[in-house]
Amino acid sequence: MLYGLGNKGRLGKALVGGLCLLWAASPAMAQTAESPGERINKGTVGVISGGVNGTYIRIASDLAAVLDDGDNLRVLPVLGKGSVQNIADILYLKGMDIGIVQSDVLAFVKRENIHPRIETNIRYITKLYNEEFHLLAGKGITSVQDLAGQKVNFGVGGSGTYMTASIVFDKLGVSVEPVSFDQDLALEKVKNGEIAALVYVAGKPTQLFRNLTAESGVHFLPIPYSPELLETYLPSRLTNEDYPPLVQAGEPIETVAVGAVMAVYNWKRGTFRYGKVARFVEAFITRFDEFLKPPRHAKWKEVSLTAEVPGWTRFKPADDILKRGFSKTNQQFKHAFDEFLRTVTKSTGRKVSDADREALFQQFLRWQAGQN
Repeated sequence: MLYGLGNKGRLGKALVGGLCLLWAASPAMAQTAESPGERINKGTVGVISGGVNGTYIRIASDLAAVLDDGDNLRVLPVLGKGSVQNIADILYLKGMDIGIVQSDVLAFVKRENIHPRIETNIRYITKLYNEEFHLLAGKGITSVQDLAGQKVNFGVGGSGTYMTASIVFDKLGVSVEPVSFDQDLALEKVKNGEIAALVYVAGKPTQLFRNLTAESGVHFLPIPYSPELLETYLPSRLTNEDYPPLVQAGEPIETVAVGAVMAVYNWKRGTFRYGKVARFVEAFITRFDEFLKPPRHAKWKEVSLTAEVPGWTRFKPADDILKRGFSKTNQQFKHAFDEFLRTVTKSTGRKVSDADREALFQQFLRWQAGQN
């Protein structure tokens, strides 16, 4: 006999005590099994946006304000350097899953063969809104044609503004001397006459022009429409409501606009990053109504979640959620759909069943998407 009775008693007590300590410690052990770094990264989604004065960063900030949910979901807005660079950041920069870009960037990247397999690796979640082409000129410049041979700031190389400016001037047949300054510096150079004009593509009204007055000697130039230009861009205008000091009431400035898109890396289903971005997508779509309320940016009111973007493919989680009908929460057309149902009921004389309602709603979504 190796142990006496006393030893057995002491051994038993020691074993029981040890098991109790392990049992008591197990919840703490489970909690500390996941490191702080793992916990933070598990729910964080990086969103690459735009410059400090642009609309992209305001939109990304709204995403963070509305969707942040502790460790479950955190949106990290990051200043970006324009659409072309944002695409590169989504593809290659660690921690960047989503980016806000201009809709014409995909065609540009494909044309220039900048990123092979771009159509496979990039998807979109939703079309956001239209961004206006702002052409601001200094004294003595009265038309786009006056800029021929003059220095015009196209923005930082690789930016969406640079890309769109080069396309627009090419389609207008006006040859200028492009220069690349950040927009704040370019504005000062236009004011003092060092350069003739600057181009800035951003959702109106943009903060860059907020403090300008007619006395500063700068003014917006109208963009003459042409069939070639309207093949790629939408007609738009800058109004007195947008820029009271620079645009006279009742005398809007004609310009063009390009769509902004929420782009995303096409992560493979079942991967860690796919699941994280899918959670972001579901939160964004199901809580979309909150973006339509103050103090969120006015551009959210232009968003239609179901709008198609030519040349782009929708990210599958977003496509699945929209097909499940979460887009019913979009207040922009909920009232219109309810009115549509009342009209159907009145004209047919019969009550619409739940099954019919869903079928009609899907038809309505397709019609709504066609309007954008």
